[in-house]
Amino acid sequence: MPRRRWHTPSPYGPRGNGPGRSLPSLLMRSTLSRSTAALKPSVRPSMPAILAAIALFPSASVFAQDATPDESSTTTPASASANGPAPASAPAAAPAAAQAASGQTLAPVVVTASRTAQSVTEALPHTTVVTQEDIVNSQAPDLRSLLRNQAGVEFSTNGGMGTNTSLFMRGANSNQVLIMIDGVRISGVSNGNAQIANILPDQIDHIEVVRGNVSALYGSDAVGGVVQIFTKSGAGQAPAANAQVEYGSNNTRQGTVGYGGQIGATSFNVTGSMYKTDGFSAINAAQWNADNPKSAARGIGPNPANNPYENKSISGQIKHQFTQDWDAGVATYYSNSQLSYDNAYGKPTDDYRMDSKLYTLSAFVNGKVLSDWTTHFKVAQSEDRSEGTINGLFDSLFSTRTRQFNWQNEYALTPDHTLMFGTDWLQQELASSSYNAPSRNVFSVYGGYEGRIGKHQIQLNGRNDHYSDFGDQGSFFAGYGYYLTSAVKLLANVSNAFRAPTFNELYYPYYGQPNLQPERAKSAEVGVQVETASTGLLRVTAFETRYNDLIVSALQPSGLYLAQNVNKAKVQGIEASWRASLWGTDVGASVTFQNPLDETNNTQLLRRARRHASFDVGRNFGNWRFGGEWLVSSARLDSGSRTLGGYGIVNLNARYNIDKQWFVAARVENLFDKNYQLAYPYNTQGRAGFITLGWRQK
Repeated sequence: MPRRRWHTPSPYGPRGNGPGRSLPSLLMRSTLSRSTAALKPSVRPSMPAILAAIALFPSASVFAQDATPDESSTTTPASASANGPAPASAPAAAPAAAQAASGQTLAPVVVTASRTAQSVTEALPHTTVVTQEDIVNSQAPDLRSLLRNQAGVEFSTNGGMGTNTSLFMRGANSNQVLIMIDGVRISGVSNGNAQIANILPDQIDHIEVVRGNVSALYGSDAVGGVVQIFTKSGAGQAPAANAQVEYGSNNTRQGTVGYGGQIGATSFNVTGSMYKTDGFSAINAAQWNADNPKSAARGIGPNPANNPYENKSISGQIKHQFTQDWDAGVATYYSNSQLSYDNAYGKPTDDYRMDSKLYTLSAFVNGKVLSDWTTHFKVAQSEDRSEGTINGLFDSLFSTRTRQFNWQNEYALTPDHTLMFGTDWLQQELASSSYNAPSRNVFSVYGGYEGRIGKHQIQLNGRNDHYSDFGDQGSFFAGYGYYLTSAVKLLANVSNAFRAPTFNELYYPYYGQPNLQPERAKSAEVGVQVETASTGLLRVTAFETRYNDLIVSALQPSGLYLAQNVNKAKVQGIEASWRASLWGTDVGASVTFQNPLDETNNTQLLRRARRHASFDVGRNFGNWRFGGEWLVSSARLDSGSRTLGGYGIVNLNARYNIDKQWFVAARVENLFDKNYQLAYPYNTQGRAGFITLGWRQK
């Protein structure tokens, strides 16, 4: 099999599963892809610079506040568990009494950081929330646009909307970040990646982003972190309909309709949307042909035509409160997309298409067995399916079906000390046109403790996952917080995590090795969190993650490249996130410094910037709202010793409320028409404008 010089995302197709004729280069390299270029001096921000950055935000007065934190800050709804869609309404739940008394913006309630409900300020792993208000104000067209301003998060893409998208968190590869919708895993078992490019914001209520190793909570893939998407539930809202239409550059058309709310003890929501765009050419054909004149002379190269994309999505959820202590419900999400994509190794007239489907379906029950014992049941199924064609003829099929069952319990020893224990069962099956594979069964048990003793906060978690294909894998998390004052908290975490081999790595012909072991990682971090009414919420974290047994393609004497556990890597970094409302203006910032290093070859991991940051601002002026964001990144290395240049792009948005029901909104992406790349040789969106007309029943 020829060795390709490409990395995730590759020119083989939008999903990285390949066109069916050969294994994509994604699988022929280390999971943490590397460059062959000599390593440049590592970036190590000086301590004075870090302290100066921190000093810009909190005022000295925070250290003069009462040194004893308000114990009520841990009080959250018992039903807001990671096992049910109840958290979709969690940000509206009552948080700390001290915050309310001070007039401070109420902190969202999160469940992903510990699998139990807690204020985001109580979370010991670095956790942030993309709220419904953030989603509406940003007018983001896709999940990547929603998450690109998060600390520690980077993306690379194979072109425009719908193309293969890789999410890197704290330098970890895309298949080392766990993606869930309403607590349901959605990644394909063939390559370990999720269809994040096909998840559009219309069905999303909010998103929780947890950074660092949390396999002790969720098992495989939670190495770089977890992104959990919560669909709209209608809980706590008066029943109302909504609709909006959008038109913009690249002949983009979008429409959304929804209806949801709460009637008595029953909450419900259903939302459907359609998105179409003519797009732009994914691969920069002129750049490719200039770099590959011999191939171009033989008539081999990408199709220079635009690549259209279409997406249809729907989500639904219903929950009924049977008694004060028991509720049950059903949640579902479905997405169907058609994409035209480019392949650099075909003919310039070839037409490559990918039809992708993604769905989740879950049923859940939450209740109290005893006054101190809360239990949650969930049964769920998801499917990730991609079928490719070339010039209208079938080319490839990769379809993952995942079934899971979760049973989680929390037992309150006292108001300040809680035990958490449960079991997960997971089954994954693959249907593929390239090879056959046995199903994978995973049985897991886990437990944890959360407690507060005066100024001290503790979180301990342990988990064991038994895989039918490679046996047992244990993981742990130990977190500690210390309140210097009610506003300032010091944090420290140590943990380990793992990623189970994908089916491509185990079974793909002439590449897979059935005896592979999981990739493993160990992480340690320290940080400080500052929260006041005047300065908002700031968190600065320094971390180090070491990777062992990374799966790479190793050259054999026979000339084949086979999957083997041989590589090591290390990522050191400092990340900061800040959100505040200053003098009526909403502001936010995230900054990341990191040094992603392949220790086996002393080379830099591909497509990871050593420095990236974002800054956003928004303000209401009567019926108007204006906002914008600035995204900056340093240079990144890519395949073939190429360097992707650094960039800075500016996006603007505005909204006008015509009356209580109607509004008009507009946004401009890449205001200064910056020419940049997130992966060679793929184009990115140039300057583009969009306008939206919306209505919500009042």
